[in-house]
Amino acid sequence: MSEAARSQAPGSMDSAPLLETSGLTKSFRSLVALRDQAIVVRPGEIVGVIGPNGSGKSTFFNLVSGFLRPDSGSVRFDGQPIERRSAAEIVRLGIARTFQGTRLFKALSVAENVRAAAQLRHPSSMLDALVGTPRLRRAARRVDAITGELLGLVGLTGRAGVRAGDLPYGDQRRLELVRALATQPRLLMLDEPAAGMDAAETRELMDLVDRIRRRFGVAVIVVEHDMDLIMNLCERIQVLAHGQTIFEGAPAEVQAHPKVREVYLGHA
Repeated sequence: MSEAARSQAPGSMDSAPLLETSGLTKSFRSLVALRDQAIVVRPGEIVGVIGPNGSGKSTFFNLVSGFLRPDSGSVRFDGQPIERRSAAEIVRLGIARTFQGTRLFKALSVAENVRAAAQLRHPSSMLDALVGTPRLRRAARRVDAITGELLGLVGLTGRAGVRAGDLPYGDQRRLELVRALATQPRLLMLDEPAAGMDAAETRELMDLVDRIRRRFGVAVIVVEHDMDLIMNLCERIQVLAHGQTIFEGAPAEVQAHPKVREVYLGHA
């Protein structure tokens, strides 16, 4: 994203936080995976989280998305504490995430994968299904509309009936992104979305993420090792090392910071 585009980004430092963590700490036996982590993400922002392997990035994602519970500290989403909520509850509140490896229903079609995710926000009861109530029909129409819109957004409309497991890897990554979007999040968390992609696919991904942010107004947190993606996509970057935050700032500040260059980029 250019500096001009970044200056027009939807996020505003004057808006109330959408996500806010404070003192977030998690240990696994004697290993402290994350210590006193704090971050603020406002509506419409794209924020990067980087660091060497073992720095606490995945632990942070798992704590926010409900796959782990912290030993101490808080996670607040839209002002509500969510650190004791289940992963399913957190999705329904408006946080969606992807994973380092694809977690698709590979035996199901592309469209069925998206519908399954969309139904999390448009559930129906057993009675609705048995009787075929108007509410069930309305929900089905809404799920179909969401599925069609999102597949069109990423260019997968023509592959709607293809088994997800038969897609090329790049398309599988896009489908996983679409599944996250189908839950209608306000915060989208992307865990190494460019893993396994070549340079051209990575550029397409950057454009897609920025387009998604602008079209749907979502905030985005990206964990990624591809520095070109992080530096060109994110407005702000937090750097972790050994479970602790060592710096946070704009991309140019991160690139120039001596501690970051020493610990993460490999030179002073």
